[in-house]
Amino acid sequence: MTPPGAPVYVHANALVLGECGLLLRGASGAGKSALTLQLIADWRARGDFASLVGDDRIALEARGGRLIARPHPAIRGLIEARGLGLLRLPYEPACVIGAVVDLGAGKGETRRLPDAAERTTDLCGVKLPRLFEHGANAGAAARIAAFIHEVAIN
Repeated sequence: MTPPGAPVYVHANALVLGECGLLLRGASGAGKSALTLQLIADWRARGDFASLVGDDRIALEARGGRLIARPHPAIRGLIEARGLGLLRLPYEPACVIGAVVDLGAGKGETRRLPDAAERTTDLCGVKLPRLFEHGANAGAAARIAAFIHEVAIN
């Protein structure tokens, strides 16, 4: 049992895209690391800020109604790139999570119009907008970018 106020570790990636902290959740092999690298590259290529916070294990903690994400101390600044191994990247020590993407493993059909209840998730008592995506599907990074933009204007 986790003591009150202690961070909760989740199997996820955290990154910052522009002003939005994003949590990518999914099982091993769902495409979290590849999608993280793609999103960071895409945002930087168009001149926007993008940075890794953490890969694989993320500490989450609710503070003042916001969800704070931090990398696991043993692997901060590292991200696994399948076929390449561990890469060292510049990283942010923490971010405020503004949205969550839940990744399914492999290819599959994403629901066209998810139910209202599926569009949000509660983490550590903080309600956040959520998107379901399949990391291996073509266009995943573009749909996530559109989701981030929608979250930012709402």
